[in-house]
Amino acid sequence: MPIIKMSVWINVPVEECFDLARNIGLHPFTVPQTKEKPIAGRREGLIEAGEMVTWRARHLGVTQTLTSLIQSMNRPYQFVDVMVKGAFRSFTHVHLFEQKGEGTKMIDILQFESPFGHIGKLADKLFLERYMRKFLTIRAVNLKRIGESLKP
Repeated sequence: MPIIKMSVWINVPVEECFDLARNIGLHPFTVPQTKEKPIAGRREGLIEAGEMVTWRARHLGVTQTLTSLIQSMNRPYQFVDVMVKGAFRSFTHVHLFEQKGEGTKMIDILQFESPFGHIGKLADKLFLERYMRKFLTIRAVNLKRIGESLKP
């Protein structure tokens, strides 16, 4: 089961960074390559604990849907979303935020399990883990760009 951990420094206060990361309307701008769009559940604003959102997106050339539940939230330091319906056998994304001076260290921990047993594990090693790391990197870089551009 792959676990991807990465972090980025964002020069905005922790409360603002936390809200940027859970802003449904902003999310498609952070991953434009997948054309993500909320189609059910929370479709705009700041997602909260216990709420769900269903995304339609294009990944690896295939249009997919994934429904995610915000399983827990400790504002402004952590929230966890888990897939309740989608292509993965399991998918958990932990979002952590640490105040560092006037900025924030945003940490993503993504743990997923592909379907199809040994074939899925092989796909993870051959391309999916690299794909998901790139996806998270693009999202983090764009959140940083957007957040810092809004700073006066």
